[in-house]
Amino acid sequence: MSFRIEVSISKQTLTVYDQETIIKQYSVSTAKNGPGELMGSECTPRGQHYVRAKIGEGCANNSVFVGRRATGEIFTSALKTKHPNRDWILTRILWLCGKEPGKNRFGKFDTQRRYIYIHGCPDEDVMGIPSSHGCIKMRNQDVIELFDLIPNQTIVNIIE
Repeated sequence: MSFRIEVSISKQTLTVYDQETIIKQYSVSTAKNGPGELMGSECTPRGQHYVRAKIGEGCANNSVFVGRRATGEIFTSALKTKHPNRDWILTRILWLCGKEPGKNRFGKFDTQRRYIYIHGCPDEDVMGIPSSHGCIKMRNQDVIELFDLIPNQTIVNIIE
């Protein structure tokens, strides 16, 4: 199988293709600040990327990650109340790396150095509307399914 992913910022969807056949489509949430590539912008970067690393294999649903490391915590509403300002990265991480020098790779436009991921989020987060800090947020069960489906190095095109 030859998988690729397309993330549509305007439709707030992530679609998995095998060649030209749609395998699966998910509702997602991209950046509240819209599209953009600049470091510190909290925007979702456009263009061609690839999955550089898959993080969290075998972790429980709702496992909390900080700095790409599982903290040992499991997300709950009580934990959210205790840490109200955390950007919740849960369950699995697909760390993206840009493929287009000067657009989403190197310098002040580097997707990987901006720590842009496809990741799980709290179940109460609404999908289908932009609300992230630049990443692509998914339902936890969906990100587990995607994580298990696609290999490392899968191409990810992010379009407006």
